[in-house]
Amino acid sequence: MTLYTSTVVTPRRRPGVWARVGQSTVYAIGLPLLLLVVWGVWSSASPQIFFPDPIVIVQAFVKTWIGPAFVVDVLPSLGRLALAIVLAVVLGVAAGMIIGLTRWLRELLEPTLEFFRAIPPPTLIPVFILLMGISDTMKVSVIVAGAIWPVLLNTIEGVRATDAIMTETARSFALTRAERIRYLVLPAASPRIMAGVRQTLSIALIMMVISEMFNTSSGLGYRIVYFQRNYLIAEMWSGILLLGLVGVLLAVIFGFAERRVLRWYHGIKEVESA
Repeated sequence: MTLYTSTVVTPRRRPGVWARVGQSTVYAIGLPLLLLVVWGVWSSASPQIFFPDPIVIVQAFVKTWIGPAFVVDVLPSLGRLALAIVLAVVLGVAAGMIIGLTRWLRELLEPTLEFFRAIPPPTLIPVFILLMGISDTMKVSVIVAGAIWPVLLNTIEGVRATDAIMTETARSFALTRAERIRYLVLPAASPRIMAGVRQTLSIALIMMVISEMFNTSSGLGYRIVYFQRNYLIAEMWSGILLLGLVGVLLAVIFGFAERRVLRWYHGIKEVESA
């Protein structure tokens, strides 16, 4: 006589919303707090002129940036950064769509794109200065020239990777070219486009700082170099801290936008992983 035993599988309980929020918060601020504690202990045990105490840096941050410098240096830099990011994304997506959808144009431009992508953008700053002079237009152009490549190349690859069966289905339903781009190509390429935008944000921030280090008298990059040349070490670190906060702000804004744009994509991933 054979006995059959059944095993009852209890579903694994998922943590609640507040538990997940608390866990994410600990992960987000745990390492920075640990690094600050280590920095503070190290700077107190062996004072270094080039690595001041975190409290000194915070005091310099408040003294330097909470005031006229915010209007004179920070706001113009952020304005140029925002404009350059918008231009890089719009131009990169538009040009990437055209190149990705046109085979002969893609084959014609591919060597040229690879050539210009290999040129480090900071080396083009003297050229932009000669052509445009020292102006906001030059700084925005420098940022766009360096930041457009991730969006452009990812858009091209995303368009090329559009499912061939879906494309033929769209044609069989007599969709116009504009409808195919809107309802098929753009959604299919959007994950890669957003990956390119993520890279563009970091490159744009770097290029903003570099563009303001050459023959300028305002901006975050200029101010940090000014502090460094005058041995205002705490103020220099406060500028670096401000750049880090700007990067965090860009990451938060991008995360919100990505969840909105790729809501359908993350939903599919959650269903597949369930």
